[in-house]
Amino acid sequence: MILDLKNIHMGNLISQRVTEKGFDSFRICKFLKCTDLEWKSIQSQKSLDTEIILKLSTFLEYDFFRIYSQYLILYAPQANTNYNTIENKKSSLPHFRKSIYMKEVVDFILEQIENGNKTKAQIMEEYKIPKTTIYKWVNKYRQSQHNDERK
Repeated sequence: MILDLKNIHMGNLISQRVTEKGFDSFRICKFLKCTDLEWKSIQSQKSLDTEIILKLSTFLEYDFFRIYSQYLILYAPQANTNYNTIENKKSSLPHFRKSIYMKEVVDFILEQIENGNKTKAQIMEEYKIPKTTIYKWVNKYRQSQHNDERK
């Protein structure tokens, strides 16, 4: 399944993870200290309070925040591309040195290139992914495909 990062529905993603882990609603309600009706409401919501996402990320052993991070990596301008004319000041917030791309994002990008939907140049321009990163992905996954075909 390819994750649609332009249309994130956190309730559905959490429900999917609960199913994968084999948990029942009683166990989730006990952990969240909520009623079954409140749990159903959580599952139906497109966006959720960060405290709930944090608790469920811990309980379900999955970083749901990384989904939002992947959205930012693909669709938000990077600070070093000088899109903003306001001079950047030092932030007191933590600085993350490297973008971490989820496998689904890499697969999505490579599928766009493979299907001819976008060129490597278009990917670099639209998603601000460095040229070297794209070429490393193409070479790495092309090699692993060839190895899989030989088996």
